[in-house]
Amino acid sequence: MRPAPENGNADDAETLGLRALGWVLCDDRRAHRLLALTGLDAAELRARAGETAILGATIDFLRAHEPDLVACAEALGVAPERLANLARELRA
Repeated sequence: MRPAPENGNADDAETLGLRALGWVLCDDRRAHRLLALTGLDAAELRARAGETAILGATIDFLRAHEPDLVACAEALGVAPERLANLARELRA
């Protein structure tokens, strides 16, 4: 997968947020932990996956466990700081 541009516009933030969500969901343990911590079920997550609130919650989830944040950033080809600051950008 090609890294998302880092120029900071809203479309890029949403794309990067979706890519991060996809990364989280590729691991069953992480996916179950995300669902448990957000209170979402799989159907609701599927229905709302593109909403900025869900994407922001995904970034918050990653920020709460730095090893996952760093691994996700590496997998997506972005700096961990870019990923960590994404929630603020999504909510702007």
